[in-house]
Amino acid sequence: MSLPRVSSNPHIRSGATTQLLMFTVILALMPAFGYGIYNFGIRALFVTLVCVASAVLSELVFALITKKKIRVSDLSAVVTGLLLALNLPVSIPFWQAALGSAFAIIVVKELFGGLGKNFMNPALAGRCFLIISFPVAMTNFATDTYTGATPLALLKSGESVDIRAMVFGNIPGTIGETSMVMILIGACILLLFGVIDLWIPGSYILTFVIFLILFGGHGFDPAYISAHLAGGGLMLGAFFMATDYVTRPVSKKGQVVFGIFLGIMTGIFRIFGPSAEGVSYAIILGNCIVPLIDKFTVPVPFGLTASEFKKGGR
Repeated sequence: MSLPRVSSNPHIRSGATTQLLMFTVILALMPAFGYGIYNFGIRALFVTLVCVASAVLSELVFALITKKKIRVSDLSAVVTGLLLALNLPVSIPFWQAALGSAFAIIVVKELFGGLGKNFMNPALAGRCFLIISFPVAMTNFATDTYTGATPLALLKSGESVDIRAMVFGNIPGTIGETSMVMILIGACILLLFGVIDLWIPGSYILTFVIFLILFGGHGFDPAYISAHLAGGGLMLGAFFMATDYVTRPVSKKGQVVFGIFLGIMTGIFRIFGPSAEGVSYAIILGNCIVPLIDKFTVPVPFGLTASEFKKGGR
């Protein structure tokens, strides 16, 4: 009789690869991307192609210069470029879009060690870099179809908004954030394939709604709450960027704490800040405190006391 085979952990292996996960994310982003082209025209496609091409090229050139293994085929750079494009206004100059992608890949991702080692979401970091560097271009949402302010800006100034248009996406905004319906279709794809769960987006959105009720000045006003949920980058951020494997907490408890933090910060930025938006900055700040969240929420391994675990198991 042969003896059972014993080996070191991990013992459970998954058939999922980085490439497969990234492909699923790309697939899930297609509804929002497709609607962006429908809503803003062919230029939305060109902006997206520029962002993706710049991200892939930046990763390739960096790998060649530093003599690192070329990992372009894992599709992570494609996802970064696509996410950045969906967070940009369609009118942005192509060279600025390319610069944002290059910054996201080289500065935020590769200089920190590459995939799995960046401490913040590269696409959102690229967006924040562009907002700081080119604020006029990044807040210009005027197109041939739309000339007014975004619904969130109107809401912040006390004006009425068309909630139905916000839900379906017939509004100005960034390429991929306008249609709540299309974003949720993509989110369902991620949930169906098990790429994400609802711990972070659920706690994020619920906390934000509670914040609106307490501090929004409208009490429990379904129309006001719905407008905030459908407007801006909340849904895109909650389901596609806050759930990033690399920059989110490890444990479920930590992910709930993370989501609560994001909901509070988004509420503070939107209600009390000078801008109508705030999702990008909330997630970036959340990424920065993930190590602290993990420190207090990661479970102690079996066989160790809490003090031993904090000392590294010694």
